[in-house]
Amino acid sequence: MSTAAPRDDRSRVAVVTGGGRGIGRGIVEELAAARFSLVVNYRDDLESAAACCRQAESLGSPTAIPIRADVSDLVQGRRLIDETIGQLGRIDLWVNNAGVAPRVRRDLLEVTPESWDHVVGTNLRGPFFLTQSVSGALIRLQEQGLVREPQIVFITSISSTHASINRAEYCVAKAGLSMVAQLFAVALAPRGIRVYEVRPGIIDTDMTRAVHEQYSERIAAGLSPIRRWGTPRDVGRAVAAIASDSLPFSTGEVIHVDGGLHLRTL
Repeated sequence: MSTAAPRDDRSRVAVVTGGGRGIGRGIVEELAAARFSLVVNYRDDLESAAACCRQAESLGSPTAIPIRADVSDLVQGRRLIDETIGQLGRIDLWVNNAGVAPRVRRDLLEVTPESWDHVVGTNLRGPFFLTQSVSGALIRLQEQGLVREPQIVFITSISSTHASINRAEYCVAKAGLSMVAQLFAVALAPRGIRVYEVRPGIIDTDMTRAVHEQYSERIAAGLSPIRRWGTPRDVGRAVAAIASDSLPFSTGEVIHVDGGLHLRTL
């Protein structure tokens, strides 16, 4: 892992919030294989973020650096942007991935204001205002001729559209984030910035470990047409496809990575 990241104008730069673990790490690894320089944002777990950076460089990233910031804190979010540009000189791809689940799954009628504020603050409020700041930075970088047609990706969830009454705050936050992605897609298209939403289904991560047995049984019984768990790599490959500039006439698209779970069947 690089301790001081050299500026490399030949390498595009991607920032992945919450990039050290789970889905974020899958995204980092796929972007590393595409030879992006990377910022792996983390809140608490420097060890995982540093290990992810080392792995990214072994996979082909010219440089990968961990930067600490809590994306629910607006000041720390702006610092993350400034440090990225200060160390790597540019941002070509911003991936809003960081998110939290409720600390305790509660019935809809028992959701607490504290849990609501924690989940919605991290999963919706933080990314909205962070993307405000990122958008301004990307516009300035384009005006300076440092980047061309940068992109923003929101990682949402099947919970944007599927109700889970034992984690209402998570569903509400992800549904709101889906609309945030659409709003920024409309606002930024005239500025040459494309925005996408990647919507994972049931993905095998730490966040789903507590319900692994339950969902394994439901998947085997046909919950989704593709009868397996999704992996962080599945999500990472979708983000890498967006990053490849293969969708130049698309913005605001929802890319499902859910084994067909979103499909309505009779």
